[in-house]
Amino acid sequence: QMRAFLLTLLYVGLALASHKAKKLHGEKHHDNGKPLPIVIWHGMGDSCCNPMSMGAIKKHLEAKIPGVNVHSLQLGDGFVSDTKKSFFANMNELVALACIKIMRDPELQNGYNAIGFSQGGLFLRALAQRCANPPMKNLISIGGPQMGIFGLPYCIGDNFVCNSVRWLLEQGAYEGPVQRRVVQAQYWHDSNAEEEYKKKSIFLADINGENSINPVYKKNLSNLKNLVLVKFEGDHMVVPKDSEWFGYYAPDDVSTTLAFNETRLYQEDRIGLKTLHESKRLHFISWPGEHLRVNLDTFDEDLIEKFLT
Repeated sequence: QMRAFLLTLLYVGLALASHKAKKLHGEKHHDNGKPLPIVIWHGMGDSCCNPMSMGAIKKHLEAKIPGVNVHSLQLGDGFVSDTKKSFFANMNELVALACIKIMRDPELQNGYNAIGFSQGGLFLRALAQRCANPPMKNLISIGGPQMGIFGLPYCIGDNFVCNSVRWLLEQGAYEGPVQRRVVQAQYWHDSNAEEEYKKKSIFLADINGENSINPVYKKNLSNLKNLVLVKFEGDHMVVPKDSEWFGYYAPDDVSTTLAFNETRLYQEDRIGLKTLHESKRLHFISWPGEHLRVNLDTFDEDLIEKFLT
């Protein structure tokens, strides 16, 4: 009887330890033991299936996590259209389209993990808030401008599309036609015009609860197992780079940068960020180098091993 009691005690202890581990690190597998599928969203100037970027990441994830299904979101009709939509689109419409695609995908019905690259990290966070079914489990944002940007996108070489976006932002990011059609204008956050931003931003101001707290958004984000934020210390694409960790310029004072827990968004828990942090489900990771300069060994160690396998 004593032996049976000890075995029962050991079993219960192991079950509790397993439960705590799942709560700490999130769900990584279906009940059938198969890895949770992964949804990825590309960044500005990229596409779902570029073999040099998202295509390579997809193959890497599949090699490192045997049996995993990786879904790279395609929101255009093809390679060129998908790339253009990373510059010119209405983000409310694209997030809604992404939600429909995910809801209709039979492989994702039991939930999925998500990885967003650059602005894709911001858009996946909006998806987590607005599209609760099927549930997103772990969200990894790699260089995502979560609090917006107040600096023009960095263009490499003679990039006509990127330079056109820069010109439109300079003309007036909050002007109706620009705000509705230029993707980067929809997360443009002018700290010198805070009230105009709150009034005219059609996307970022909504998902960041600037004008009112949306209880559905807050509940949905709080339901994440983990929210992982990767910041690049040498980033010149996302300005300020602290936006990648939910930090930002102080209102009407771009000489002062607030840490994530000094912002109104956090202190008033407007979207559930404080809830995630206090329950140890908000994780901050710092990588050296420029924007999206990803070392795959570091990627494996910091992200795959801790949150996806």
